[in-house]
Amino acid sequence: MSAFSDGADFWNQRFDTPDYIFGKAVNEYLRDQASSYLNKDNLVLCVADGEGRNSVWLAKQGMQVDAFDLSTLAIAKAKKLARESRVEVNYALASSDSWQWRPNYYDAVVAIFIQFADPAMRVRLFDQMRSTLKPGGILILQGYTPKQLEYKTGGPSLLDHLYTESLIRDLVLGMDIIDLSVYEKILTEGPKHTGMSALLGLVARKPL
Repeated sequence: MSAFSDGADFWNQRFDTPDYIFGKAVNEYLRDQASSYLNKDNLVLCVADGEGRNSVWLAKQGMQVDAFDLSTLAIAKAKKLARESRVEVNYALASSDSWQWRPNYYDAVVAIFIQFADPAMRVRLFDQMRSTLKPGGILILQGYTPKQLEYKTGGPSLLDHLYTESLIRDLVLGMDIIDLSVYEKILTEGPKHTGMSALLGLVARKPL
């Protein structure tokens, strides 16, 4: 079992700092895609939401947001950020396997840097995310590609946790791919995501 999947202790150690290690601002790819594909009053799930930067931003756009994370410290920091931002987010302490996935329930699922998942967990997680979307619902995902191992500016150091275009196409088979971009860009998302980065972005729709 890898350090990325060995439970709450690892993640609590990562988040045990007053700083927001991935910053307080929304992920850029999510911000850009949400403006095109998400709407006010959408019901959205943020997977492994961490310190709340993305769930809080979505709530500020008028969406109803559920979010979960494995780390008690991350959830506490997310709730603090939501209070400071004067928004409501329904936070839950859960792993991707313990979260109660409701079928055909959400208008959108947001999955930003969820690369804690090893290959077996990743297959389960993508199936769960697809299942919980309503027909016509949107999945927005961002992650790192293998070239990120050269930059070392964030993300896992394990090759089998990283995304390739062909891997993602297989994982969302049966969904309609709206955007699938592999690119490099400088990120400034707190101390743990800073510098030139090798990225993949996905927007996919569950068929009606």
